[in-house]
Amino acid sequence: MREIEDKKNSRVLNRRIHMANERTFLAWVRTSIAIMAFGFVVERFAIFIKQVSYFLGRPVEVGAPQADRGYSSIFGIFLVGLGALMGVLAFIRYKKVEKQIDADSYQPSLILDALLTISIIAIGIFLVIYLIHSI
Repeated sequence: MREIEDKKNSRVLNRRIHMANERTFLAWVRTSIAIMAFGFVVERFAIFIKQVSYFLGRPVEVGAPQADRGYSSIFGIFLVGLGALMGVLAFIRYKKVEKQIDADSYQPSLILDALLTISIIAIGIFLVIYLIHSI
């Protein structure tokens, strides 16, 4: 009787661990979607800067909008690609952890965490430089 209870408890615990893994995967998917959306906004940011400069009475020089648009377009496309890559890596991580849970050999991996941290730092630095040059 005790063996049946132990088996039932381990299955419930295993289900909970798998559900936690799925919640983590879904959080990474939300993060990758947010990064892609941010990339789209950054890509369109040059239009906003141009409109603000006209509103403030400081028209942007003829060559400047194209240069600004080029940087924001490249950076926006990079962010969309980064978000897509993070979604793929999140799925790979999800499947890897799922197998490790079943084999009871879980080993944490920092690749996705490091990628996100480095990306956020790089995005912040780029946006600060971009905004300083836009003023």
